[in-house]
Amino acid sequence: MEKIFSNRILATANGILLFCLLSFLPSNLLAQGEAPAEPQQPALRFGYLSYDSALIAMPDYITVQDSLAALRAAYEKELRRVEDEFNQKYEAFLDQQKEFPRTILLKRQTELQELLQRNVDFKNQGLKDLAQAEHEAMAPLRARLDQAIADLATQLSLPVVLNTDAHATLFIDPQLGIDLNEQILQYLK
Repeated sequence: MEKIFSNRILATANGILLFCLLSFLPSNLLAQGEAPAEPQQPALRFGYLSYDSALIAMPDYITVQDSLAALRAAYEKELRRVEDEFNQKYEAFLDQQKEFPRTILLKRQTELQELLQRNVDFKNQGLKDLAQAEHEAMAPLRARLDQAIADLATQLSLPVVLNTDAHATLFIDPQLGIDLNEQILQYLK
């Protein structure tokens, strides 16, 4: 959900930025209806690429994903263990509940409820920890990709590079836009 929301924000920002940039392009119309001597070249060019594709193609991406997969597996293993522990205690409770006096029955029910709540809390905290770990693990890759894009844009004298992910750009005029997908992959190697 968060990724969809951020992609929509990105698409809107890209659209606004592109509109602003294109509105500053020089007009081919001259004052008083004079015809231009020869067509003018567009003054502004920009680059575009798929950020996600470039990120996935980075050499360190697989290493980061492998470490995140190992962390996810450790959390899943622990979650299965605590679920199994809860299930065993619950089954034992069901088998013995008729034998318990009311006070012990209530005590055991409370213990099971607390254990269930701890398991739910652990699962929620685990999801937060995994999201934080992914954010921290991907941050250096994103910073390196951002710098590579900035370097490439500077080399090519491009004032703007658009992200085409999430169908953010519906049309890009090939006379104005430069497809940087292959160049960024070469630059990152």
